[in-house]
Amino acid sequence: MMIATLVIAALATAGVIARPFRLPEATWAVGGASLLVVFGLLSVDAALAGIAKGTDVYLFLAGMMLLADLGRREGLFEWLAEFAVRHAHGSGTRLFLLVYGVGVIVTVFLSNDATAVVLTPAVYAAAKAAGAKPLPYLLICAFVANAASFVLPISNPANLVVYGHAMPPLADWLGRFALPSLVAIVLTFVALRTRLGAAITIPVRDELSAQPLSRGGLVAGLGICATGVVLLAASACGANLGLPTFCAGFATAALVLILNRQRPWPLLAGVSWSVLPLVAGLFVLVEALRHVGVIDALTQLAQNAAAHSVAWTAVAAGAIVAVAANLVNNLPAALVAGSSLAHTSRSIVGAVLIGVDLGPNLSVTGSLATLLWLIALRREGETMNAWDFLKLGAITMPPALLGALLALIFRPR
Repeated sequence: MMIATLVIAALATAGVIARPFRLPEATWAVGGASLLVVFGLLSVDAALAGIAKGTDVYLFLAGMMLLADLGRREGLFEWLAEFAVRHAHGSGTRLFLLVYGVGVIVTVFLSNDATAVVLTPAVYAAAKAAGAKPLPYLLICAFVANAASFVLPISNPANLVVYGHAMPPLADWLGRFALPSLVAIVLTFVALRTRLGAAITIPVRDELSAQPLSRGGLVAGLGICATGVVLLAASACGANLGLPTFCAGFATAALVLILNRQRPWPLLAGVSWSVLPLVAGLFVLVEALRHVGVIDALTQLAQNAAAHSVAWTAVAAGAIVAVAANLVNNLPAALVAGSSLAHTSRSIVGAVLIGVDLGPNLSVTGSLATLLWLIALRREGETMNAWDFLKLGAITMPPALLGALLALIFRPR
């Protein structure tokens, strides 16, 4: 039973990453979950229980996807990218810094998936308008989407997966992750700036005329800001983030649609709803691993290691999870690690979260955000070789990961 469960889970995860026959990622996750039930490896009740555990994540993703697609449709992200071009004043280096800053803001307040999906095409258009080679600026979107994804609980859906219903209050979160996040963001920028320096020091055009933000774009921006305030308040109170995110996204979308006298169907059609069954299928796969004892074995292993040294166990756990995220994608890694280490030291759980969020900067298979970024690149006619990304990731990710982990473990108390 254990071997069959592990084989199905491994094949389903491989399908999510490799997408054989170009089938959507959700097809493989849901298919694997269904096979577990069909072959009697997991009961229907257990599968439903696994799906139910992801309710907060589904609501969070739905709300954030609504907000992100709304911002894209109303030109908010194009306006932000054009703002960066105008204020670069002809300097490719300054444009690089401004795009990086915009990427940090979008990731922190709208999640890393939003940066990958909606900021990438905007940055491409802005780079072309500035006469710059787009790829160095597009790489910012990929790397900052992961580097800035643990500034806040809302910055990455994987954060909700790792902590589940034990999400720390906002003040506690900032106390743990503010310094590691700053270290990760700065070291990632330094590595990218150093490695891509020759491509971004070329002067760029800055004569773009200032385009006014549309009324819908302004409302979408204000709605995103209001959502951030609501979520920060909910996090400060220790409340779940899924329902407030969904309600805020729904309300903002409804307001913009009413102001523009538009029907909701085009907006709803633009949202990648397949992400929801994908995540649900992954929750079922992890529930199956729990039933065959894999989760308990990993928990015991972590507790035995922590008995000798919590600090270095945390560093090792973060590094192992970071590598695993690139082998199996960070969502499955987050589900397994979060389930296994939920009752260990706070430092170990925090290190695991950093590994889950930052580790995917090594390869194109590391996170859903990076996979979505690749899709966005192809739509613009750009390509990114997996080997070239790995070479850049090998320079960028390890220093940022090590720096963030050490900042977490040895931060001032």
